[in-house]
Amino acid sequence: MRGSVAEMVDRDATRELVARVLAEDLGPGDITSQATVPADARARARIVQKQPGVVFGLEVAAEAFAQAGGQGFERIAIEGEWRDSVPVDVAVVNGPARALLAAERTGLNLLCHLSGVATLTARFVHAVGGTGTAILDTRKTTPGLRSLEKAAVAAGGGRNHRMGLHDAVLIKENHIAVAGGLAEAVRRAREAEPEHEIEVECRSAEEIEEALGTGADRLLLDNMEPVELRAAVAARDAAAKAHGPVATLEASGGVTLDNVTEIAASGVDFVSVGALTHSAPALDLSMLLEPADR
Repeated sequence: MRGSVAEMVDRDATRELVARVLAEDLGPGDITSQATVPADARARARIVQKQPGVVFGLEVAAEAFAQAGGQGFERIAIEGEWRDSVPVDVAVVNGPARALLAAERTGLNLLCHLSGVATLTARFVHAVGGTGTAILDTRKTTPGLRSLEKAAVAAGGGRNHRMGLHDAVLIKENHIAVAGGLAEAVRRAREAEPEHEIEVECRSAEEIEEALGTGADRLLLDNMEPVELRAAVAARDAAAKAHGPVATLEASGGVTLDNVTEIAASGVDFVSVGALTHSAPALDLSMLLEPADR
C-alpha cells in the first residue's frame, strides 16, 4: 500500500468527482423535494449500516452532503473494522431537509460501493489468514474511481498493486510478443526502468523457468491450477537455493472465495483478485430522515 488509507484519497479529486455525480443526479433541481418539502424545513439524517461488513467511504459521503448544503457530518463508525451487529448508525448529518435529500443517493451510492469493495476484500483476507499470502487488487477498477477503490481495498486489509501503467513494470504476453521474447522484454525493461521491480506474466512451466533465468523480481502466474502453482513454488525455491533470493510469486486469474484458500496454500506470496473492484456487491446502507427543529 502506498502510504496510509487517508493519504491515498485525493481530496481535490474527490471534490470534483462528487460535484460531477451530484450534478448528474440533480440536474436543474430535485422537483419532488421542492414540491413536497417546505423550503425552511430542517432534518437530521442517520446513515445506517444494515448488513455485516466493513464501512469505508464516509469522507466521500460527507463531501456529498456538504456540497448539497448539509451541516455537521458526524462519523460514528470506525472505518476498516468488520461489524456484525446491524443495523447500526455509522454517521449522522444535519441541515436543510431538501439538502439532505439532494445528497442522499450520491452519498449512498459511493459509500455503499466503496464499503462493498472493503467488505469483499476483508472476506478474501480472512480466507487466506495464516498462510502468509497477501491479497492484491488490480487495475480492473471503475473508471474515475481507482484511487478510492484502491483505498477501500487497503481499508479491507488488502494490498495495492500498481496504481496505473506509470508506477510499476508488468510484462505481459502482448509485450513479450512485440519485444521479441520474454528475455528480451525483461532486458529492455531493466535497462529502461532500473529503479522499478520487474514483473513478468507466465502461463506455463517453461515460461516460469525462462523468467527465473532472467532475474525478474516477480512472476505473475496466470490462470494456473493449484498443482501448477505448487510446482512453480518448488521451481522458485530450487532456483533460490542455487542462486540466492529470486522472484516472488503472484497467482492471478479465476480467483474466488471458494478457491483462494487452496491457492494461497500452494506457497505463493501474493494472490491478485480483480473481483475486489470489478465485482464487489454494494454493502447495504440507507439514510433515515427525522424532522428537526427549525
